[in-house]
Amino acid sequence: MAIYDVTVTLRPGMPVYPGEPGPEIEYFKRIGQNSSANVSKVSMGSHCGTHIDAPHHFIDGRATVDALPLDALLGPAHVVEHAGEGHITAADLEAYGLPRGARRLLAKTRNGRFWEDDDFHTDFIGFAPDAGRWLVEHGFVLVGIDYLSIEQFRSEKHEVHLALLEAGVVILEGLDLRQVPAGWYNMACAPLKVAGAEGAPARVFLWDELPG
Repeated sequence: MAIYDVTVTLRPGMPVYPGEPGPEIEYFKRIGQNSSANVSKVSMGSHCGTHIDAPHHFIDGRATVDALPLDALLGPAHVVEHAGEGHITAADLEAYGLPRGARRLLAKTRNGRFWEDDDFHTDFIGFAPDAGRWLVEHGFVLVGIDYLSIEQFRSEKHEVHLALLEAGVVILEGLDLRQVPAGWYNMACAPLKVAGAEGAPARVFLWDELPG
């Protein structure tokens, strides 16, 4: 059984979406400095690295991170590899021939190479608006992408976010899928359970042993 940790390591200086406070770690207790333990304080924006978007992120008053359904965060997920240079469209999703019953989709794209660079790249691949609507119509409960946003940089209408979040679909952004072949996996996505938060960092694992 192969197990993949598809979580980006949180660290100072990592690429973040413009305007997002990046991770900072500060030790306020040190062994040997009047303390028997090392203790630190971590601060960062809620959309750093691998993270989830809850509906409240774009729709005021809707579900927050602590209220997300567990059955969306745990279960079989299908990884697709998008070889194109443009955003993923509904036609692309049709062409993948996704298995009947697929409810969690993770998109592996050329974005993966950006994790080697501390600069934020605006030319990342996301989902096109018609793909967002397609995913809702086909009953998906979680959709993931391998960079820091599910749709194009500074989208004017945020159509993909709004389509998915209005339908209660969990958005999973900032995955590192470079070592993961396309196909079926079990997935465990565990965002921090922060009361009232619109997003939260998440640890995400995939493994290729599926129930018979």
